[in-house]
Amino acid sequence: MANIKSQIKRNRQSEKARLRNKAVRSELRTRTKRAMAATDSGADDAVEVTREAVKRIDTAATKGVIHKNTAARRKSRLMKRLASAQNAE
Repeated sequence: MANIKSQIKRNRQSEKARLRNKAVRSELRTRTKRAMAATDSGADDAVEVTREAVKRIDTAATKGVIHKNTAARRKSRLMKRLASAQNAE
């Protein structure tokens, strides 16, 4: 445990940020899985679910939870999957 006052505060801040980031990442995974499942099953709301997932990915990248290139890659994969599912119909 740190003895320095500023480090104690920094540890508290880091823990808060870690928990917040963990929640955001968890939601990202959930939204992405939902979007992929909707796309694969050919659900009517696949476009809307994918749009919501992309929105969350963008927000996470803006807030610095994930890197912008990671966000771009994930969005690209989602959109590619959606496009191929729509072409298959």
